[in-house]
Parts: sequence; structure tokens; C-alpha cells
Amino acid sequence: MVGWALDAMDFVIFLMAIPALSAEFGFGPGSAGLLATFTLLSSAAGGVLFGALADRFGRVRVLNITILVYSFASLGTATSQSFLQLALWRALLGLGMGGEWAAGATLVSETWPAPHRAKAIGIMQSGWALGYMAAALLAAWILPVWGWRTLFILGVLPALFTFWVRHHIDEPEIWKNKTEKSPLWTPTKVIFSPSLRPTTVKAIFLCATVMFGYWGLFTWLPSFLSSPVEKGGAGLSLVGSMKWILLIQSGAFLGYLSFGFLADRWGRRRSFSAFLVIAALLVPFFGNSARSSEALLILGPLVGFFGHGFFSVFGVLLAELFPTEVRATAQSLVYNTGRAFSAFAPWVIGGVAASRGYGFALGGTSLFFLAGGILVFMLPETQGNRLK
Repeated sequence: MVGWALDAMDFVIFLMAIPALSAEFGFGPGSAGLLATFTLLSSAAGGVLFGALADRFGRVRVLNITILVYSFASLGTATSQSFLQLALWRALLGLGMGGEWAAGATLVSETWPAPHRAKAIGIMQSGWALGYMAAALLAAWILPVWGWRTLFILGVLPALFTFWVRHHIDEPEIWKNKTEKSPLWTPTKVIFSPSLRPTTVKAIFLCATVMFGYWGLFTWLPSFLSSPVEKGGAGLSLVGSMKWILLIQSGAFLGYLSFGFLADRWGRRRSFSAFLVIAALLVPFFGNSARSSEALLILGPLVGFFGHGFFSVFGVLLAELFPTEVRATAQSLVYNTGRAFSAFAPWVIGGVAASRGYGFALGGTSLFFLAGGILVFMLPETQGNRLK
């Protein structure tokens, strides 16, 4: 949970620093979006690379390495003197970001027993909301006084967490008992073998669909709500403020946690589908009804709850679909390949918004949530499964 929170913090401080970076290096929103896309795309490569390393050398060891990678990539960002250097450092951060989730989620799923596995993953996933809020608070404190370079320097602090992990966290027994020193490329070959290929492809398709809707919505939702009414927005000055961020992320935090308890009680697929269907219904309602700060205060946490909480399924469902020998590689490849596809969502939804308006474009993301709520039933229900 702490590792994922620190990962989120290092990723989100870039989003908070975009205005300052744009002023420093003279680039516009399109180039800023491209930097975020670089990070998301490289996270897919990092997930595959470090997932394979975690299957070979251990979850805890690789968890530490990935935390060091994204921490020092944040420090490197602070030294940037050009747009190209920014892009290179953000791509390196993406490698660590993708790998950290792979190693951490696998570690948690292999440590907790089946009746409580989804709860544990939900607790871990909730770290993202805490990291997001921490980044917002740091940016509000640091940027106006010390500037963006100091903000990114603070991003190296997660490296200190590795000292604690190294001395207090052991490798899961299931990995120590079953792992073999096979070549690094073997897990990737196995998950695309005839027996596992259908599951792998379906899981990638599900992740890509849902994450496309997620990034398409949450990239442009603040712009829609803060844009003037005459330009098709909601005209709410509250959006973009600290209150808005804390509202959404507080709802997200509770959503991540609640999903784990529901998934352990009702099953992974039914809980996941319910969250997505409710999110799909909330999005157009939110866009059409949130015309006042009062409505935003009520609906914002609900959008955060249902629009984020379903992410907790990926750490538990994917772990239960694949065997120990390839689990970290499979989880990371599926999750991060979906994230790579979703990197194009801000561009696509932004283009639709430019031609058809924000309301139409954001309403379209509901279709991806609905599709995900249906597609999850292509995969087997894994509730109560013992890891093998």
C-alpha cells in the first residue's frame, strides 16, 4: 500500500506541475499530454520486464528495485533542461511505475489467504488515492514557494522506503517453494501457450476497455466542469481546487477499500460489473446535473467511489487466473498492456470533445464502462480459489 501510494505521488506531481513546466519549456497541452502518454506506454514495458524479473528473482527484491527506479527518475526530472530530457525521465519513471504494481500486487496476493485476498488487494490499491492527495498537498505547498524542481526532488524520498522493505518483508512461501530458475522469456511464452492464451487475451481486452474509459473520463472531466457554460462546460470554479481533488480521491479511497470486501463476499465478477455499471450511469448524470458547487460536493465522491474502486479487481482476479511460476509476468503484462492502450484515450476523447462537445465525448466513456461490466463474464469466477 505504501509502495503504491509513493508510486502515485511521483506520477501525480507531474500532473500538478504541468503549468509550471509549460511556462518553463514553452510547450502546450498537446505536448504535456504526450509526456503523460510516454509514461503510460513505458509502464507497459516496465510491467513486462519487471514482472518477468519478479518471477525469476523474487517479488520483494524486484519491488525494491522498481521503487528505486521511479524515485530516482523523479529526481532526474528535476535536472531537466529540455522537453526531450523531461520525456526521457518520465519514460524511465513509467518503467518503475509499471513494475512496482506487478511485484507489489503479486506479493500481496500470494501472502493472503483466499477468503481475504480481495480485501488485502483493496487496501493495497487504496494507496493510489492517498498518494494522489499527498501529491496535491505537496504541490500546493512547494510550487508557489520553491518551484517545480524542488517538488520533483522530493520525489526521491520513496527510495528510503526500500530500506524498511528489505529488512521486514519476506518472499511469499508459495514462490519460494515452487519457483524455478527458468530463462526470463519463459513466463511470457507460457502465458501465450495454447492452454493460457485465451485467458490472457480476454484479460488484456478487458483491461484495455475499462482503462480506456477511465483515462478518457478522468483526464477531461476537470476541464469539462471548469470550462465556461457558454463553451459547453459546467462553469464551476470549485473544479481544479484542492477541495475538488480531495473530494474525488476520498471517494476513490473508500471505493478501493469497499470493493475488496464486496468481492470477497459476492465474487469478483459481480462486484466488478456492479461498480462499472453504476459508474456508467453516473457519468452522463454527473455531466448534466453538476451545475452547482452543491451538486458537485454530493456527486463528486460518488464518481470517485465507483469510477476508481473497480481497479482493486485486477490485483486479485489476475493473480487467481495464472499459476505461481508466471503470475507476476501475467499480471503485469495484462494490466500494463491495458494501460498502454488507454494512453491514447485522452487524445481520442479530446478530439471528440473538440468536434462534438465535452458532454458527448465524456458520455461516450460510459460505453466503455458498460462494455467492461459485460466482458468480465468472459473470464471465470475465481472467488475462493487457492493459488497454485
